[in-house]
Amino acid sequence: MKILVQKFGGTSVANLECMKKVREKVIAGLENGYKMVIILSARAGDTNKLLALADEWSATPDPAECDALVATGEQVSITLFSMLLKDAGIKARSMLGFQLPIITDDTFGQARIRSIDSDAMITAFKDYDVLVIAGFQGCTENKRITTLGRGGSDTSAVAVAAALGSVECEIYTDVEGVYTTDPNLCSSAQKMTKISYDEMLEMASMGAKVLHIRSVEFAKKYKVPVRVRSTFSDNPGTLVTQEDSTMEAVLVSGIAYDKDQSRVTLRGVPDKPGIAATIFGPLSERGVLVDMIIQNVSLDGDTTDMTFTISRKELDKALAICEDIRHDIGIEEILHDDNVAKVSAIGVGMRNHSGVAARAFAALQQEGINIMMISTSEIKITILIQEKYLELAVRILHDAFGLDWDIG
Repeated sequence: MKILVQKFGGTSVANLECMKKVREKVIAGLENGYKMVIILSARAGDTNKLLALADEWSATPDPAECDALVATGEQVSITLFSMLLKDAGIKARSMLGFQLPIITDDTFGQARIRSIDSDAMITAFKDYDVLVIAGFQGCTENKRITTLGRGGSDTSAVAVAAALGSVECEIYTDVEGVYTTDPNLCSSAQKMTKISYDEMLEMASMGAKVLHIRSVEFAKKYKVPVRVRSTFSDNPGTLVTQEDSTMEAVLVSGIAYDKDQSRVTLRGVPDKPGIAATIFGPLSERGVLVDMIIQNVSLDGDTTDMTFTISRKELDKALAICEDIRHDIGIEEILHDDNVAKVSAIGVGMRNHSGVAARAFAALQQEGINIMMISTSEIKITILIQEKYLELAVRILHDAFGLDWDIG
């Protein structure tokens, strides 16, 4: 039995005309001999409307009840689309997360998938050619409905594909595939034919909205081939797959950026063992995700400065935590700046080539862009700069690494 998993996001199922285009994709798959699993998000805007209802009815909506509420958005999508398929003579049925079931933990609003019963899908294929499954949702062992967080339908789709034996998973969206950078910032951005799991993980972690990061983690772990395509064209899109020698030959595959950044500097921090744990422990306990960290060399032997970056939405919380521990630790001054942004050069080719950092730094220097902080991984160099230079920096780095040519 050939099985193909396809996922369609909110804009792809926004209205009847959009759903008819989705139906064309399903029919094409059936004509190629596939049994089809279709994962749908809620229609564009529906989830926000449901969350607004929760806030209207309750000052502090119960997370479990909120999940049960917002999960109805996907229920609307899959039932309407199943009706559309049946009217075309296609044997189809809708299935909610708890009907498979997709078992998750009980972290309501951000649940993680523990298991999926693939036998239920295989059994259903005896009577149906298309299973239309609600994305974004699952249930606990006790049958409480859960949701997987924003972008969770991507994760649902890849997890289902993994459960079915790592069959191919097509993620349909409103873009043609994965680009070397954001085409809205750089007109010379090129669509990539393929990209490695590790590169896609780095792109997603830097804010690229094409794929949800947890879906890429699933794909890498279970070796699920994922193809990113447009609902509104027949372009083959971009294949997210295992790394190969052709990818390693390319120095840098893409330039990603993240505007959701702020910088906090703690001046005059006592330079002694355990001080970092004393600072970052409370931040971690309160759920503040710290990214880049720099500790300056102590000049007087007694104090040092420590700088770190966090999401802008976490800035007020982080500053309050730092104020709470300020006097206990002896921090002289707390500074912050939320007019900063990150830009990254990403590519598996960095493992085998030198000079990437030097080329990036030289390109930014020529345009007078100051580098505030730097962090690196095996396949990524990330630079913190003033936000006003972000768009220019993206274009400069894209050009510096020759990404205006189709890299294949």
